[in-house]
Amino acid sequence: MNRPAPVHARTSALVARDRHRCAPRRSGLWRARHAAALGVCAIVGGCATVDFDTPRKFSTAIEPALDTYLGRRVAEAPPTAPDESGFYVLIDGIEALAARLKLAERAERTLDVQYYLIHDDITGNLFLADLLAAADRGVRVRLLLDDIFTQGYDTRFWLLDAHPNFEIRLFNPFATRTLRYLWSLASLRRVNRRMHNKSFTVDNLFTVIGGRNIGDEYFGAREDQNFGDLDLVCVGPVVQEVSTMFDAYWNDRLAVPVSVLVQAPRDPQREERELREHYVRAFEAARSTRYKAALDLSAQDLVAIQAHELEWSRYQLVYDPPAKARVGWADEEESILTPLREALDATEHELLLISPYFVPRARGIERFARLRERGVEVRVLTNSLAANNQAIVHSGYAPARRPLLDLGVELYEVRPDAAITGLERVGHEASRATLHTKAFMFDRTRLFVGSFNWDPRSFYINTEMGVILDNPGLTSRLVDLVDAALPEQTYRVEINGKGELLWTTLEDGEEVVYSSEPETSCWRRFVTGVMRLLPIKDQL
Repeated sequence: MNRPAPVHARTSALVARDRHRCAPRRSGLWRARHAAALGVCAIVGGCATVDFDTPRKFSTAIEPALDTYLGRRVAEAPPTAPDESGFYVLIDGIEALAARLKLAERAERTLDVQYYLIHDDITGNLFLADLLAAADRGVRVRLLLDDIFTQGYDTRFWLLDAHPNFEIRLFNPFATRTLRYLWSLASLRRVNRRMHNKSFTVDNLFTVIGGRNIGDEYFGAREDQNFGDLDLVCVGPVVQEVSTMFDAYWNDRLAVPVSVLVQAPRDPQREERELREHYVRAFEAARSTRYKAALDLSAQDLVAIQAHELEWSRYQLVYDPPAKARVGWADEEESILTPLREALDATEHELLLISPYFVPRARGIERFARLRERGVEVRVLTNSLAANNQAIVHSGYAPARRPLLDLGVELYEVRPDAAITGLERVGHEASRATLHTKAFMFDRTRLFVGSFNWDPRSFYINTEMGVILDNPGLTSRLVDLVDAALPEQTYRVEINGKGELLWTTLEDGEEVVYSSEPETSCWRRFVTGVMRLLPIKDQL
């Protein structure tokens, strides 16, 4: 990992005044905010608006070149067929961050980065510092970020955007930069729709896609809570398809340049110096930690990701068009739903569905019923109430348990003490675990990995993306990994002869059965029960 560039007088421009402000950690609060606001927005009016038609520079991905370091790595690992791409699975969160940082350091031409959120923490600072270092080297950096959790970042983003090689756009931005949630009530229908896509594309040769945002909890760096997740490093034709998707979002009218939204700081030169000093301090503070040591060990040269480690597969990149984020859009045929439904309908024997936020509505339960009628074994892995970082989402899931169990669907809920790969290296294995993986396995032959949760927000409100692989070997191995973890890392939810829900797990080799939501307080169960009464299930 490159050390951040030293402080200097050149005003490439970059954060300072707001540098200690952090993006909210519990993104689930946003769901509660919309839900509470639905009854109030009608009385709020006269708010500022965003000029979505402001002139902006049209740009597209640069053609990949094989005379770069990454180009030579790709050339050394040719696909087995022209319609295949190579995929490398990232389960370990530390390895997942190391891969991104190593790729950023190897970038020579472009970095196209699209995320839902970036936290102001150890990993967020290391990530942005590496993007800045790449821009300093002459790499063109395009950062497209959803605007939902950018409060407190305005000065920082203005300064980064002022760098001649660094451009930032905010997707579906709030009209006002202060008190944004209050003043956005009049435009709630618009700001309710968010860009949930996640991609990190380097030189149009490598891309990382999957479920992770940029923040400590996604990469094993927090002591109190960590998310189990899944990413794919991709090479081959799929990368250019991801770039095509990125360009569509980047040039969409909802992607507004940060320079249009944010006022220039009073003293850009001083602010830039403070920003660079901030990144240097963040780097030095991380240097002596066990996490940084583990990160460095994981940052092996990308020569390792070659033919013997890549899984070459036929694939289908699937994503929503950016137009889905516009009010009134309802063209499901153009959305990610179509290929996912086709994959479900083609399933003949076994479906394993992994989703941290699982809120099936009536249509979804009917689809599971049709699968069961055809004899398909359906298993669902989601968060328990104790592991869920969004209790309000659990309130939408809980009423669906009985109907699903009556159909013969198997339900497994992740325990809050479940093991997350890699945490033992940094001493965080005692932190609370939360499932964040979004992966569906069809008949042990096809695999979906992406940003899509099985909930109404992913179905109808947010934009999502992912990839479907035709790879029986990889899919089977991942199913086997899940199967091995189920007895001791999850609770199996069942109904007893009295019609009561039970949660069964193994603790120290002994079977333990709970008669209420395990490892939760009466208060948490009460609050979650009250949330079930709110008319917000279509927003979860």
